[in-house]
Amino acid sequence: MAKVVVIKFKKGNRPYYFRPCKETLKKGQGVVVETSRGIEYAIVVDPEREVPEEELVSPLKPVIRAATEKDEAAVKRYEERRPEAISICKEKIRARGLEMKLIDCEFTFDGSKVIFYFTSENRVDFRDLVKDLASVFRIRIELRQVGIRDETKMLGGIAPCGRECCCAGCLPEFQKVSIKMAKNQGLSLNPGKISGLCGRLMCCLAYENEYYAEAFKKMPKVGSTVQTPEGNGAVVSVNMLKMEVKVKIEKDGALLYRDFSLDQVGFKKSGAKDDGEKNSQES
Repeated sequence: MAKVVVIKFKKGNRPYYFRPCKETLKKGQGVVVETSRGIEYAIVVDPEREVPEEELVSPLKPVIRAATEKDEAAVKRYEERRPEAISICKEKIRARGLEMKLIDCEFTFDGSKVIFYFTSENRVDFRDLVKDLASVFRIRIELRQVGIRDETKMLGGIAPCGRECCCAGCLPEFQKVSIKMAKNQGLSLNPGKISGLCGRLMCCLAYENEYYAEAFKKMPKVGSTVQTPEGNGAVVSVNMLKMEVKVKIEKDGALLYRDFSLDQVGFKKSGAKDDGEKNSQES
């Protein structure tokens, strides 16, 4: 086991492991750390944690020191400059007639560079734009193109569920989401109902997919014929949380709708094959 400090950067929810410094740190305290991008400012999530060696990525970067009042003032000053920098960049983009949408910007901790994030459907030649911005800010300029999901993560917003978007509020990193997850959960396949603000499938479809994928295998298909204590009928719907099946039964010229628990229903499992089908496939 190794002792680490867990930190998060201001833009993002993903935690990172860093080597502790000699100072005693507190949760929520600002620290200065060394990264592949240089010296950066971060916030302590857990001042001391033990993790297995195999979970660490070597070499482990160090926490240089706790942030001083001067560091905090610099971070605040750069944060206050963001709105003005974004406004200037948007003005330069319009002047150049570039087809790009500016999302956000950030100044590096040492103030030597400003990074602008943008989205675009096509490749953009922004070399002249970089020159324009460099003449204004007198520091290094970097333009970074991001995807539509990253745009939503940066800007945030209220999701269809009424809560903050997962990617902006609590999701450490994007997970793979597929339409099969919506099918497993019996959701409507209408794109408008299973898509987030970014227009892509909602990240939350993956949260309980493991449970629904297993439950889906045990349930009869909607429209299939099943055996029940009240006779044979057609499956109308399934409830994978209660493990119940709603069945339509025709009895004495009338249609009856009954709910049965899964163990009360007899049906042919999707993986089972009769001998005739098996022989046909083998031949």
